[in-house]
Amino acid sequence: MNDLKVLGQEKVGDFKFTGIEGGFGEGKKSMLVKDIAEIHQSTVKRINELINRNKTRFREGVDVLDLKQVVSNDLFSEYGFTKAQWGNSNNIYLLSERGYSKLLKILEDDTAWEIYDQLVDNYFAMRQSIQSENKALLADKRLEIMEQNAATRRAQLMYKIAMATKSQRHRELMLNRAGKELVGEMVIPAMEVESVEYTASEVAEKLGVLTKAGKPYPAKVGEYANRISLKAEQPGQNEYGRWIISKSKYSAKEVAQWVYFEAGVQKLKEYLELIK
Repeated sequence: MNDLKVLGQEKVGDFKFTGIEGGFGEGKKSMLVKDIAEIHQSTVKRINELINRNKTRFREGVDVLDLKQVVSNDLFSEYGFTKAQWGNSNNIYLLSERGYSKLLKILEDDTAWEIYDQLVDNYFAMRQSIQSENKALLADKRLEIMEQNAATRRAQLMYKIAMATKSQRHRELMLNRAGKELVGEMVIPAMEVESVEYTASEVAEKLGVLTKAGKPYPAKVGEYANRISLKAEQPGQNEYGRWIISKSKYSAKEVAQWVYFEAGVQKLKEYLELIK
């Protein structure tokens, strides 16, 4: 383990905390839980409880260190603690950048990611070893990190939109765009979005394919579609529609379902006019 080095008071935006370097690798910065708690307007007790309850997620020496296990007891003041605070604490945790990002997923507060972006841009990314002489390189690095953070935020937004949409086709497209933001290319081939997709029930109602009781008759629509070979092979799509995976009405099982594009509805309409 690399030697820990207290850098003194750090300030990022409105946040003040104890800057610490080492412990997780040469030149790598870290943060005390007591500072993280203050930044997130929480308590040390709550943050420690979150870490302890999720101990399997935090790798010792990679994500988290307990200073009480690795630092001499007479050095408490260097880290901003009183003798009583140090002595009465069961754990005094130090988190790496990676450990802090894991903690954010557990915190789930509204400002967590915004705060994280500020700290990554202005604290974790700034190594003491590259101060002063190479300001141009430092500025380029900071710009690169900011661009990566912006791409991540856009990808997160696209992912949320994808998960909220009911259309499987639109969901896949949004997930593709999210993937492109993160890796610079589509994860799977992008699909051209149709303006509207119709289920068999919706087509039955639209074209007047009804049961004797006057209700939409989706099974009959499927039968007509099969007669004129309207459907593509599974899994796949054609100009008339595509296969999607949806939940069965009568169980939790997922089933393949054919949905119709406008061209498919028009083709069925032409067929119905022929057989009248």
